[in-house]
Amino acid sequence: MLRVGLTGGIGSGKSTVARTLADLGAVVVDADAVAREVVEPGEPALAAIRDRFGDDVFGEDGSLDRPALGRVVFGDAAALADLESITHPAIWRRTAELLEQAPNDAVLVHDMPLVVEKSMGADYHLVVVVGADEDERLTRLVRDRGMSEKDARSRIAAQADDDARRAAADVWLDNDGTPEQLEVEVRRLWAERLEPFNDNLLHGIRVRRPDALTISEPRAEWVAEAARLIARLERALGERAVSVEHIGSTSVPGLPAKDVIDLQVGVVSLDDADERAFVDALARCGFPRVDGTTRDNGKDGEDWPKRFHGSADPGRITHVHVREVGSPGYAWALGFRDWLRADAEAREEYAALKMDLLAKGLAPSDYALAKEPWFDSVHERVLAHVAHSPG
Repeated sequence: MLRVGLTGGIGSGKSTVARTLADLGAVVVDADAVAREVVEPGEPALAAIRDRFGDDVFGEDGSLDRPALGRVVFGDAAALADLESITHPAIWRRTAELLEQAPNDAVLVHDMPLVVEKSMGADYHLVVVVGADEDERLTRLVRDRGMSEKDARSRIAAQADDDARRAAADVWLDNDGTPEQLEVEVRRLWAERLEPFNDNLLHGIRVRRPDALTISEPRAEWVAEAARLIARLERALGERAVSVEHIGSTSVPGLPAKDVIDLQVGVVSLDDADERAFVDALARCGFPRVDGTTRDNGKDGEDWPKRFHGSADPGRITHVHVREVGSPGYAWALGFRDWLRADAEAREEYAALKMDLLAKGLAPSDYALAKEPWFDSVHERVLAHVAHSPG
């Protein structure tokens, strides 16, 4: 089951995206709908809200006046915390029930406004953020929801800003255009990423690199992408992983690279990595085991054992190298990365090698083999850097 966290600032158009995904076949669990459900008449949370906030946030019919409650809590951190302490346990219990009811082969979309604010990105395979300019959101809230400009600005200010949302977003859907344009983007996302990702998850299929070798200019977003993937691996593996780090060319600022995120999981023993619980945890997280890849070409003339997992996400090719902490392969991956980060001349030398090999029209597998002699030649320089590095 593919789990998607759908979020966006108030007035961004997140609900429109949720409806389109539901029409396409996704199972949508709407956090706002759940939040309304748990404060319906007769629910324990409703009585607790009356005890804390009084009759002023209730209508004449005894139902909760949500706009009135919103005016009380938004902008008042203590009041908001009190409200959340009442409603959140009930919301999460009901949400868990709905999630459990979803079919195992479903694309499950959790329509959740606070994915970013609550640092929930690691709970999902993907986080989709619907974005819109703040002025446009303000206009929508006043025009479509009847809010005063003051209330609308207060609601917007209480939520995460766009910088935080972009850092959390695996997918950013721009909704400054028309509803029709947004629907086209959602349908494209469904066809090109969500459905294939879910199918790959169900069948343990990893995404492979294109047959044609391409080298990308350095991309600032590689760091944020790796950080999101690391958080998911750490959540999936827990104490089974001693460390999870970004390695390879995309971890070196300013270095051209294949658009592949390489991650290294450090384990106490590769026996741990061969346990069914470990393999299954990574597969559920979106990283199926790749059989037959069990070693690196060591720089000391020996094979360096490892295990290897690929990504099931067609939108983000990722390689996960599992190595024993302190082993030669583990240490070299980190040392090589840190050497390139610290040594501008080394980066330029490696970048030149990449461009020379690209010009030869090599296939990706041949490209990897063609770099091995250079790796061998710089081995002592890497070791010297590691030896003189602090710690």
